[in-house]
Amino acid sequence: MTGRTSRSGTGPGPREILEAAALAFTRTGYEATTIDGIAELLGATKGRVYHYYRTKADIFLDVVQTGMEEMIAGVAPIAATADISSADRLWRMVHHHAGLMMTRNSFQRVAVQAVEMHRLQENQAHREAYRKVIALRDEYEQMFADVIDEGKREGLFRDVDPRLATKPALGALNWISLWYDPERGDYATVQRVANEYADFIVNGLRRSRT
Repeated sequence: MTGRTSRSGTGPGPREILEAAALAFTRTGYEATTIDGIAELLGATKGRVYHYYRTKADIFLDVVQTGMEEMIAGVAPIAATADISSADRLWRMVHHHAGLMMTRNSFQRVAVQAVEMHRLQENQAHREAYRKVIALRDEYEQMFADVIDEGKREGLFRDVDPRLATKPALGALNWISLWYDPERGDYATVQRVANEYADFIVNGLRRSRT
């Protein structure tokens, strides 16, 4: 992670700071979010935040990276499962991604909106963090593309370009983070939305039976 100090102490730590920061960035956007605002949500002083992070940009980059790592950690084991079909694997991958957009909404919304990060590359550490996030994004997209390609070769999916098919699929999934209201949703809503998206995307790729 970038910009984190090595000091420790009692009270809220980096994880709690990131949770509060993700919520702050979601509510007010990057530009309007302040260290004071993050500290207020954290229930601590801004000195506590500075105990671990030097700048707001450092915190933002850590939130984005955490969101990306959460996605990969959940989807990678599904993509690697060998005893189910590629179509079933893709369905589960999509379902998990959709669920994460809702159950981890603040982190995932910030990660989705990380195109702002090009404005934050003000030093070498930030540039390196940005490159790492882009590498994580590419790794994540490739997992979907590989499963789609496998399904195509198995005759389950239409003759599509796996990389091109992945882009709109993930675009639709990521949009959930922008319209979903976690304060109004519940477990049943999360499951219903995830099921609908998984069915829609996988069925849209299936080879027609004629």
